[in-house]
Amino acid sequence: MPELPEVEALSAFLTEHLVGQVIDRVYPVAVNVLKTYQPPVTALEGRTVTAVGRRGKFLVITAAAPDAADLHLVIHLARAGWLRWQRKMSDVPPHPGKGPLALRVRLADSTSGFDLTEAGTKKGLAVSCVADPAEVPGIARLGPDPLDPAFTLEALRGLLAGERRQLKGMLRDQSVLAGIGNAYSDEILHAARMSPFKQAARLTEAESETLYRAIGDTLREAVERSHGLAAGELKAEKKTGLRVHGRAGQPCPVCGDTIREVSFADSALQYCPTCQTGGKPLADRRLSRLLK
Repeated sequence: MPELPEVEALSAFLTEHLVGQVIDRVYPVAVNVLKTYQPPVTALEGRTVTAVGRRGKFLVITAAAPDAADLHLVIHLARAGWLRWQRKMSDVPPHPGKGPLALRVRLADSTSGFDLTEAGTKKGLAVSCVADPAEVPGIARLGPDPLDPAFTLEALRGLLAGERRQLKGMLRDQSVLAGIGNAYSDEILHAARMSPFKQAARLTEAESETLYRAIGDTLREAVERSHGLAAGELKAEKKTGLRVHGRAGQPCPVCGDTIREVSFADSALQYCPTCQTGGKPLADRRLSRLLK
C-alpha cells in the first residue's frame, strides 16, 4: 500500500508533469472507484491543473477554469491501487472490462496522461471529484501530518496520553497520525527499538522523545530516497529501503538477529526480537500477550 513517502513522491512527480496542463478527457473505466457523482469527474475536462498535493495517503489534484470554482480530484490508492504515468496514450477510449484499469486522465496538449489501476479482487481504490477536499470523509477525519512543522514532540505526547492501544495500532490509525501505514509503522518501531505491542500511554518522556525522532527520521529518509523518481520506480524503491517490514526470516541490518513476523487476519507485522522486544519472540497470534 502506498503510504506517506510514496504519495509525497507521486505528488512531486505530478506537480512537475501536470501543473499547467489542460485535462482533455477523463474516462471512468471502473465506475465502482467513484465515490462522488456530483460534480461528475468529467467536469474536470477543459480545466487547467493548478496544483498537486498530499493529505495523508490521499493525492489531491486541483484544476481551475475561468469564472468557476476550483475542482479537486482526490485519489486514495488503497492496498493495491497505483498511478501509472503514460507518455504516449492511445487515442482509442478504454473500454470497461476485467483488467486492472480503473480511471484514465488524458491531457490536451500531448498524448500523455495517467492511468489509475488496481490489482486483485479486493477493491479499495477510491476517486472523488469535489469542490473542497474536506468533503471526502477520509480527509475530514485525518489526524496531524507527522511531517508538518506544527507536529511537535508535545503534540505527540498529547496523542499518547490516555491512549490504551498498542503502538502499532495507534501509528496506523489515520485519525491519530495521517499517512503512516503497515510498512512504515514497522520501520518506525524498529528505529525506536520498541515493541509493536507496547501500550502507547505507558511511554516515558524519554521513550516518547525517541518515538518522535523515529517517526520524523524514518519518514523524511523515505521521502528523500523517493525524491526525483518517476512514478513507476517508487514501488521498487520502497521495498529496497525497508529494513524489517516484509523481511521475515532475514537478518536484522542492525544486530543480525532473525526478523520475526506476527500474522493477523488481513495483515502482518515484522520486528526484530533483539532490537525491539528484549530478545523475546512474540506469539504469532492476534491475542499475543503485551510486552511491557
